[in-house]
Amino acid sequence: MRGSDAGTPRLSWQRLHPGSLPPRRHVSRQSNPQQQRRHRIDRGAVVRGRYREICVRVEKYRPQKLDDLISHKDILSTIQRFISEEKLPHLLFYGPPGTGKTSTILACAKQLYKEKEFNSMVLELNASDDRGIDVVRGPVLSFASTRTIFKRGFKLVILDEADAMTQDAQNALRRVIEKFTENTRFCLICNYLSKIIPALQSRCTRFRFGPLSPDQMIPRLEHVVQQESIDINPGGMKAIVTLSSGDMRRSLNILQSTSMAYGKVTEDTVYTCTGHPLRSDIANILDWSLNKDFTTAYKQILQLKTLKGLALNDILTEVHLLIHRVDFPPAIRIGLLIKLADIEHRLASGTDEKIQLSSMVAAFQAVRDMVVSEAS
Repeated sequence: MRGSDAGTPRLSWQRLHPGSLPPRRHVSRQSNPQQQRRHRIDRGAVVRGRYREICVRVEKYRPQKLDDLISHKDILSTIQRFISEEKLPHLLFYGPPGTGKTSTILACAKQLYKEKEFNSMVLELNASDDRGIDVVRGPVLSFASTRTIFKRGFKLVILDEADAMTQDAQNALRRVIEKFTENTRFCLICNYLSKIIPALQSRCTRFRFGPLSPDQMIPRLEHVVQQESIDINPGGMKAIVTLSSGDMRRSLNILQSTSMAYGKVTEDTVYTCTGHPLRSDIANILDWSLNKDFTTAYKQILQLKTLKGLALNDILTEVHLLIHRVDFPPAIRIGLLIKLADIEHRLASGTDEKIQLSSMVAAFQAVRDMVVSEAS
């Protein structure tokens, strides 16, 4: 017998006693599967709709036109001129994540092609999914080498995260770009320009997308807050902008996750949701490190770190910002910053966090002793 539903025992009993079956209810047996299927469809639609509502807010507010983009106006004006003069070159967009690289080229594509011809004229690939030479010899070559019968102009290939492509794949792509320039334009998108081979760089017009400024991010965040009816205060908005570091995508994700987790978006809920230490926690860490003995300070910081699940790297980042507000003598501040940089470097190398935490406390204890000795 499979499962434990109500129909299973009846089926087994029917097989054993075929002559004593009760009258069949044909209508019920024929209609139930349809009703169940309709119920599954309705329920699935609700679940999918809710999932789409939650998960696609970054895509929902992605700019659809070049005029909707909020930054890099000099780059946009240059690209707009290329499009209007029908002289779009191969493009290479590079810069940190969430700065508008993909949104810019997608807006260009929507301006170049009508909706019904978009899929036949644009090939969008994420190079990190398949980073080997096969993706160049397969879908890229196949798409670039064919022409459309009823459409004049060039096709567009968008390779996102191109810096993840292998050396062989990039060399193969160079030849494809050379061979099909008349028929196809390429746009390479990457975070690190140094990971793109010089031969590809020389074949593209390069544009650097820098981090967005708070003045550019806040109006867009306020628009999303208004559209989604999110409860947020000025402290929460400032915390989102600070933690996102010019990454618009990250700021929208922080806004969404915090509002869904806590309802109200404040400075404390933003820092808690992202796992960053609160300002009050950093003030306590600095106070313990400078005013208590080594053992007590270490134990209290370790207890706080364990209780709130904080990463030492995040603590170092926030401590670094706070150090500049403390009235240390310049020479002492410089020495402390160098020691903290060494700790961060060792953390990146995979050393034990507890050992590096003790090193951080020791650095502050040494600073305290130096300040006291200078004062006396």
